Amino acid sequence: MEGCVTALIVLLAVTVRWAVSLYPYSGARTPPVFGDYEAQRHWQEVTVNLPVERWYFNSTENDLLYWGLDYPPLTAYHSLLCGYVARMINPDWVALISSHGYESLHHKLFMRATVLVADLLVYIPAVLLYCSCLQDTSSKRRALSLLCILLYPGLILIDYGHFQHTYNSVSLGLALWGIVALSRGWDALGSLAFCFALNYKQMELYHSLPFFCYLLGKCIKKGITGWGFLLLLKIAVTVIAAFALCWIPFLTDAEQISQVLRRLFPVGRGLFEDKVANIWCSLSVLFKIKSILSADTQLKLSLACTLLSVLPSCVRLTAQPTLRGFKLALVNCALSFFLFSFQVHEKSILLVSLPVCLLISDVPLTSTWFLLTSTFSMLPLLLKDGLIMAYVITTLAFLLVTTALLSFHEKTSEDSLKLKPFCLSIRRYLSWFRLPETLVKILVFLSLSLMAALTIVSCVLPPPPTLPDLYPVLISGVSCAHFLGFFIYFNIVHLWDSARAPTKKKIS
Repeated sequence: MEGCVTALIVLLAVTVRWAVSLYPYSGARTPPVFGDYEAQRHWQEVTVNLPVERWYFNSTENDLLYWGLDYPPLTAYHSLLCGYVARMINPDWVALISSHGYESLHHKLFMRATVLVADLLVYIPAVLLYCSCLQDTSSKRRALSLLCILLYPGLILIDYGHFQHTYNSVSLGLALWGIVALSRGWDALGSLAFCFALNYKQMELYHSLPFFCYLLGKCIKKGITGWGFLLLLKIAVTVIAAFALCWIPFLTDAEQISQVLRRLFPVGRGLFEDKVANIWCSLSVLFKIKSILSADTQLKLSLACTLLSVLPSCVRLTAQPTLRGFKLALVNCALSFFLFSFQVHEKSILLVSLPVCLLISDVPLTSTWFLLTSTFSMLPLLLKDGLIMAYVITTLAFLLVTTALLSFHEKTSEDSLKLKPFCLSIRRYLSWFRLPETLVKILVFLSLSLMAALTIVSCVLPPPPTLPDLYPVLISGVSCAHFLGFFIYFNIVHLWDSARAPTKKKIS
């Protein structure tokens, strides 16, 4: 019976994904550079036609100003594989230079199919395995977690609607395979999976510190001069071997390595782009940071703020490497990078959403609230792509499922929010302190109402001529305020976490 339910959930998830794929995509019919859809098609064109040593270099056949490849080698290899398949179906799809801006119904179906195949091979199996490994919970609860994770609208809208530069389901899926492996005690395998995720998309650095701190903490607990040292050595060899395997074609020439790294980390682009819901973009409404500070100072400031903000979770996780703490640290560190780091894109919030999805059965209210907010924060991008109907339908469906099946709106007690240890600490000094459940419900209601109102206004009312960016600025500001609140909340939960010992073969 459980297998049938799982199959139906996966079938529903696939159906929703394919339905969203019927909507428009980024840059459709908008020459001369089109959009992210064209970027992915162009990478297939470049990799399938040019030798590997020319993929990342500017030339007459590979103009880096026209969607030049700027993701790690595994993304390039994936583009090469898709390019071979595309060329077998229709060589015009990836013809060098002449295919720029190619658009057709058949090609759209092919591109959408490549996303679905990647999902079916990497992301969905990882989610299935994660949910099946959930212990101390009923089969019904595991099925509900699976349904909620697979119906998260943010990832579906970006990968199947907007069509992001890289297939997010691949990098997030590989990271999730790493999380599952660590939860089973397979530390080297988990390290390998995460190295592949990092070599697919450099933004996986958002998750790198929790992986490092969790494994370092385990090594220290085992005894750094005994079994812990052997574990550390095994992990180090695995990481070096994984990176060497991914970078083999580029290791023959120092200039190759240097050029790839310059493409992966383009610090010249500035502190932020567009209206992203992080600290720097929100502050720039009041203080024009880009004008006040030099580019070098901006880089140093963002680095310092990011490191300071990840420090509490990283120290806690290293000292107490529990699986529950690992997931909370993934949320805190990814959210720190999103809020404070250099050159953040609005779609990077998906890197925070993945670990939050993993907590949806543990803290349903905050997780659901965050996932709805993360999808809302990308509204300007989705409006630009003509995906508003898909956004409304998938968001309402997710809200309905989490409300009806998880009853997230009722989980407002200190215990349900995992805030009891923190509240007990406060009551040592303020005996009258209690977390008012009614206030929590009111805050959630007001928050969702505000997001709904801004969505309606953005769709119905044109902005004032003197303030053309009014709605994107409001959306990014409101979202940033929410993310700051979530950052404080998840740090409190982690720092006051009462779980003490890591358990093998258990995702708690």
